[in-house]
Amino acid sequence: MRVTILTSEAVPFAKTGGLGDVASALPKAIRAVSDVDASLVLPLYEQTNRALLREQLFDNLEVEWAGDIRRAAVWYSEATAAPTFLIDAPEYFARASVYGFRDDHERFAFFCRAALALQRRLGPPPDVVHVNDWPGGFAAAELRARRSFDDYYAHTRTLFSIHNLAYQGAFDPASLARLGFAYGEVHDAFLFEGAASALKAGLMLSDALSTVSRRYSYEIQTPQQGYGLDWLLRMRRDRLIGVTNGVDYDVWNPATDPHIAAHFSADDLAGKLECKRDLLRRFSLPEDLDRPIIAIISRLVAQKGYDLIQQAAGRMLETGAFFIALGAGAREYEDFLQVLRDHAPHRVGIYKGYAGEPLAHQIEAGADIFLMPSLYEPCGLNQMYSMRYGTVPVVRATGGLDDTVENFDRARGTGNGFKFQAYTADALLGSIYEALYCYAEPEVWRAIQLNGMRADNSWQAAARKYVELYRAVAQM
Repeated sequence: MRVTILTSEAVPFAKTGGLGDVASALPKAIRAVSDVDASLVLPLYEQTNRALLREQLFDNLEVEWAGDIRRAAVWYSEATAAPTFLIDAPEYFARASVYGFRDDHERFAFFCRAALALQRRLGPPPDVVHVNDWPGGFAAAELRARRSFDDYYAHTRTLFSIHNLAYQGAFDPASLARLGFAYGEVHDAFLFEGAASALKAGLMLSDALSTVSRRYSYEIQTPQQGYGLDWLLRMRRDRLIGVTNGVDYDVWNPATDPHIAAHFSADDLAGKLECKRDLLRRFSLPEDLDRPIIAIISRLVAQKGYDLIQQAAGRMLETGAFFIALGAGAREYEDFLQVLRDHAPHRVGIYKGYAGEPLAHQIEAGADIFLMPSLYEPCGLNQMYSMRYGTVPVVRATGGLDDTVENFDRARGTGNGFKFQAYTADALLGSIYEALYCYAEPEVWRAIQLNGMRADNSWQAAARKYVELYRAVAQM
């Protein structure tokens, strides 16, 4: 079986969020647990490290585009341990960031058209094209249209994965003709509340839908989290499945991680204390190893619960804990973190921006408690990274956070973290206080750490579910 995964980002080529981690880990895991020939296709961005590229395969990929033929180059890499093809079109992708441009719809529509044209140069048609989030909606629409006149794609089926329903790829419907979707069923699938939505087209025209946790698959069928598309998801619920993301333990493993100060494992936690010392030094904080470190790595947006953190920060610092934050986003929250740091420079460490993977690993290894108080969270990965590194997550019970974090039960000694339900600062603080009470009892804390470190959140289990799903989709 041939499966082609189209994505707008993938580690180590480009990353803005969890999709980048998932897109690189999934094909690697699929190839490890099955005989499925899974490959990855994404754009070649300006920020991509050219040392990751093995060779240029073509410099003359012909793409039908806007009534003409446009040529693109294609590069090959094995940096993800799965065959990876990068579409080189500088006019669209040689820019300072992955997203955020007025012509994003045109950029990713071109990428999808080029990725599908590439398949013809590589060999037989894929059995399944697996597309991700709104940029992949153009490929789902293209494949639906081609089935009626293109023998090459007559039997190819599509799986559309929703990583975050809030981002819908909206643009002016007047652009649809230029993109090649001028009329008919495919044109109408884009139309949504006076705009065109690549996400809606993908949801409506794909053969099957998946999302990144079981809980989130139910939540997006409600008006509260459906972002105006809950009716469509309910209509297609027989084609919708939730598969919780996994963790690439080759990358996120405290026993082998090259980015951290000392290695450790569930059998020997001694190195974690050295990682804590290293983290305090990196943020110029006092080396008080008995004081707990509460950390967060996140985009600075309300969806990630930063409005709750803003409300709770004063009382959180009153507990005596250190607070370390890494991320970038809304100016309001960047300014808040700076004010907090200025107010308590010996207790607060901040890094505004994206420092790359090493610092994220160092925070996961050195912190004691990891915050994820999200308003909604389709899956979340940091709570699973945290557990692997003996860092106890405090999360709101939503989406994948609810699926992967089990609330600690002192009587039974079970559970790997702390969850709260209500989206309020008081509820968040209640879980932080509960975690800190347990932190004050070393044996109890060690039990929670080990429960998390021994949990199996690997990609192997998720990859097997995807293989089953691909086989079912291919028969549709």
